Amino acid sequence: MDNTIQSFGQKAVGLSFNPSGDDAVGKCKQGFAGLIDQMNDLRANSDSPEQKRLASVAITEAQTAQMWAVKALTWKD
Repeated sequence: MDNTIQSFGQKAVGLSFNPSGDDAVGKCKQGFAGLIDQMNDLRANSDSPEQKRLASVAITEAQTAQMWAVKALTWKD
């Protein structure tokens, strides 16, 4: 069992959930996790309510895009 502490972004994209072990899925999720971590750091360090809101929206939209990207990567005809 892997006891590595995951970043917020890694948790947000479900990095550890990849039942097929697909490398493309792992890379995709890690890329989105990095973007989400950047927005989470911005949100945590900002004093601007609007900037915090925008970062939160960006996180939500990145999670949505990540899910669609994984669906595209794993699509079978």
